[in-house]
Amino acid sequence: MSQLPEIVRDIERVSADVVAKARTYQAAILADVAGRRGTMHGRIAPVHHGMAVAGPAFTVEVRPGDNLMIHAAIALARPGDVLVIDGKGDLNAALMGTLMLSACKKQGLAGVVIDGAVRDRLELLELGFPVFSAGFNPAGPTKFVPGRINHPVSAGGAMVNPGDLVVGDADGVVVIERAKASAMLALADKKVADEAARLDAISRGDTASKWLPAALRAAGLLKEGESL
Repeated sequence: MSQLPEIVRDIERVSADVVAKARTYQAAILADVAGRRGTMHGRIAPVHHGMAVAGPAFTVEVRPGDNLMIHAAIALARPGDVLVIDGKGDLNAALMGTLMLSACKKQGLAGVVIDGAVRDRLELLELGFPVFSAGFNPAGPTKFVPGRINHPVSAGGAMVNPGDLVVGDADGVVVIERAKASAMLALADKKVADEAARLDAISRGDTASKWLPAALRAAGLLKEGESL
C-alpha cells in the first residue's frame, strides 16, 4: 500500500464561493449549525479582537519549537489559504513572527491559525494580518526538524483536514468539513434569521425563552403544568 508523501502539494479546497459567503457569518453561528463541533479550544485566540479570517485550510504539522515546515508551507500555499499549524500547543518558543507573517501577507494568504506561540505582538498589530495563536513567547525556534504538510492535523483540539473551511473572529476559530460546508451555510442563513427575529422580540419586551419551561420539565425541575 502506497503512502502519502510527507509534503502534499495538491489538495481539494472548499470553493471560493463558499468562503466568500462564510466570511459574512460569525464563527459562533457556524459552530451552532455544525452541532457545536469543529470549534478550537479557547486558547486559540486572535492577536487582536478585530481580526477575522475565512478560507480553506492548508495544514502543517511541526515538532514543538521547530518551524522548518512552516517556511515550506508559506512557499507552497496559494492566495486565500489559511495556514493551520499543529504546533502541539507548545509555548516555549515562537514559531512565527513579523518576518514570516509579512511573507504570508505578501503571498496573499488569508491568515494563520497556530496551536503554538508567535512573537512580535505589537508589530503584528500594525501588520494587520489575521493571526490566531495559543500564546506568545520571545524565544525563536529551530529550523531543522521534519514535519508534514497537508495531512490531517489536530489544532486546538479540532480535527482539520486539508481544504476544510476555517472561519475565525473575536470568539475564536471553527472548522467545517469541506464536504459539509455548503450545507452548513444554508443552515446558517436560517440561524441568522431566527436570531434576528428573537432580538426583535426582545427589543419589544419579550425576554422569556419559549423553550425554557419544556427544558426545565425535561430536567425534572418543573412539574407538568407548573411554570416559573
